[in-house]
Amino acid sequence: MVLPIENDLDRFRRIVRGRVRKDLRRFMGSDELVGRQGKKVVSIPIPEIHIPRFRYGPNEQGGVGQGEGDPGDPVDGAGEAGDAPGEHMLEAEVTIEELAEILGEELELPRIEPRGRREVASPRSKYTGISLAGPESLRHARRTFRQALKRQIAAGTYDPANPVVIPVKEDRRYRSFQVETEPSSAAIILYIMDVSGSMGQKQKDLVRLETFWIDAWLTHNYRNIDTRFIIHDAAAREVDRDTFFRTKESGGTLISSAYREAVRILEADYPPADWNIYVFQFSDGDNWSTADTQACLEILGQKILPVANLFGYGQVDSEYGSGQFHKDLEASFGSDERVVLTRIPERDAIMDSIRAFLGKGR
Repeated sequence: MVLPIENDLDRFRRIVRGRVRKDLRRFMGSDELVGRQGKKVVSIPIPEIHIPRFRYGPNEQGGVGQGEGDPGDPVDGAGEAGDAPGEHMLEAEVTIEELAEILGEELELPRIEPRGRREVASPRSKYTGISLAGPESLRHARRTFRQALKRQIAAGTYDPANPVVIPVKEDRRYRSFQVETEPSSAAIILYIMDVSGSMGQKQKDLVRLETFWIDAWLTHNYRNIDTRFIIHDAAAREVDRDTFFRTKESGGTLISSAYREAVRILEADYPPADWNIYVFQFSDGDNWSTADTQACLEILGQKILPVANLFGYGQVDSEYGSGQFHKDLEASFGSDERVVLTRIPERDAIMDSIRAFLGKGR
């Protein structure tokens, strides 16, 4: 039997889900959301939601229009009048998994079909037979009653006119299982970000927000996710997540250094037969020279694209960046379905960039 409170809770969850979906573009650009991220759950501030219900009580408590006073008497009140309704906020806890589902529904993202098989085992429980002992949660009801029926027939105590079957302890049968291991699909997400002098905090905040949602969706589609980070100015190096977003900007820009570092990581640790490879690069589009841009195009075409599911390039606006690299990539790889190019001038553009990156379901 479903209790009334369970119906209310389910309704509340649907309301919260609808609210998050309605305001998804705003949430995707919210530092508050990403800042509250825990291991499994984030807290999202939303307008207070009340589920209407009848309240019963003794009639002598009074009600609307009851009490002292005559018709037409003014109602006393303190404070000044206002012209806007009050708004109360509450925090609704939403799992990262739920956020990913809402993201996929709202952006109409296709389910990703993993192609790689990582040659490491993940545990999986598999029911393999029937046992005479086990926890009650694994009791096999049909086998138990069948055994009881057989016992009563054999003992001559079964009455077809009154077909009551009562299992005893010896009749109980339980599902037995063993833990097996199997290779599972895995993905590597490689993030590349320009941290040269033209990339300020605003630009890095845009990158941070977008990577949060990319991680949420890809984690929703894969059991195993590896995430690696590369930063570069005139030279590139691999860093951890915290350093990726906190490094101070400085120096010139040689994008090819980051591409070479990406190739080194992929060739050393992620064979494409076993891994689904996603590379996302973020930059303001400024590179040191046309010669280095040509080197980038060669590395991308010969080393990265042949092994990658997807190469996504997101270009943020900067008053110091020329934006030329987006044009160079488009000229060379604009028709390649493995390459997706986006522009992210403001936070409102994050949602459209995510749709472009992940909308092909690669």
